Amino acid sequence: MVSFAQVIFPILAAAVLVFIASSLIHTVIKYHKAEYKPLPNEDDVRAVVRAGGVGPGQYIIPYCADPKQMQSDAMKQKLIEGPVGALIVRANGPISMGPMLGSWFVLNLFVAAAAGYLACSTLPPGAYLGAARLVGGVTFLAYGVGSISNAIWWGKPWSATFKELIDAFIYGVVTALAFAWLWPR
Repeated sequence: MVSFAQVIFPILAAAVLVFIASSLIHTVIKYHKAEYKPLPNEDDVRAVVRAGGVGPGQYIIPYCADPKQMQSDAMKQKLIEGPVGALIVRANGPISMGPMLGSWFVLNLFVAAAAGYLACSTLPPGAYLGAARLVGGVTFLAYGVGSISNAIWWGKPWSATFKELIDAFIYGVVTALAFAWLWPR
């Protein structure tokens, strides 16, 4: 078996490579940009939300506190009239990318460490191709499965989900390459 200490460098390399790949996807390639659309009456919607005193949080439109209410005529009418959706509201003020990028890197480290732990717990030294397959698959699942869940339950467009699965595949590949390259021989 391989000790966890022996996979620290592959973990760090994978986290850095995923961070770089993600940065390139979002700042150079930008294929996610088409998934975000403005509301045609954004200023009116912002004014209504602001006037309602809505604070940071996650909201459902129309809101139904009890699933039994879904059968009421009033709720059925609201669902027919629409809109039906979810709204995430952040705290007011400028968006600071630093903390979000820092949190993203910590997530990258966590995913690489979890995949590395599984690999070093099950594979011997020299099994760099097995390590690449295992960590690549685990990484793909870690980054991709939540996107599918969001499409199913929250109505996220499947086109956006497909692009996020492409991202997850890329992250799996770069993680696999890092582990294949640095796996203990």
